[in-house]
Amino acid sequence: MDIMHVIWLAIIQGLSEFLPISSSAHLILPSTILGWPDQGLAFDVAVHVGSFLAVVVYFRHDIRTLSAAWLNSLGQSRTPESDLAWYLVLGTVPAGIAGLVFSGFIEAHLRSMTVIAVTTILFGLLLGWADLRFRGGKTLYELTWKTALLIGLAQALALIPGTSRSGVTMTAALMLGFDRMSAARFSFLLAVPIIALSGGYKGLQLLDQTSVPWSDIVIGTVLSAVTAYLCIHSFLRLVERVGMLPFVIYRLALGALLIVLLVGEGS
Repeated sequence: MDIMHVIWLAIIQGLSEFLPISSSAHLILPSTILGWPDQGLAFDVAVHVGSFLAVVVYFRHDIRTLSAAWLNSLGQSRTPESDLAWYLVLGTVPAGIAGLVFSGFIEAHLRSMTVIAVTTILFGLLLGWADLRFRGGKTLYELTWKTALLIGLAQALALIPGTSRSGVTMTAALMLGFDRMSAARFSFLLAVPIIALSGGYKGLQLLDQTSVPWSDIVIGTVLSAVTAYLCIHSFLRLVERVGMLPFVIYRLALGALLIVLLVGEGS
């Protein structure tokens, strides 16, 4: 890829991975609309590694605490932190299973601009509805295995391009009565295992490739990591004040643009 394509795609990934606007959609669109070459598997792995590093570094204290509590819970020492750690594991299972079962079908049939336009609008409206109608005051430590599983089932829907993993998990959490900050934090913590699984799966596929663009990988990893870290920091600082409305408006505008482009192609 051209170096400018690498830079822009890495920044797009870093911004869109944790904002409720769909990273998969934004990485598909440049090749669809602008005619950019497909970024390829190696670059996908690189930007996933960058996003993973960003969320792990940002939540390093939480991850250290939860990991220690989880290990202690294996010896029957149960705490609110160990429960939260187990809920993160439980919330990851549905997406992991769905990815193994449906990834081939999704790759073959759902990575189209039509699907992205529909899901961008539909899940944008659901996010706005959840924020306005259902948002409550529950915190992270009021999670139960049932609410964690429901959020995990919602996360599995994010395999469909345009849905947004962070967007659909925040939507589910808000619908279950959690406050914005708790919904966002659980979504970001839930990203750690699922990005690790996704990146690891793609990394195994990468072993079959004989030629790997290492310069693209290094640039993509670093830029996506820095951008994603800043994005998480800014989002958590702003979400309580601005809510989800700006992201809903963005999704609706993007969906409308895609529909216009689709109509133009068909005329």
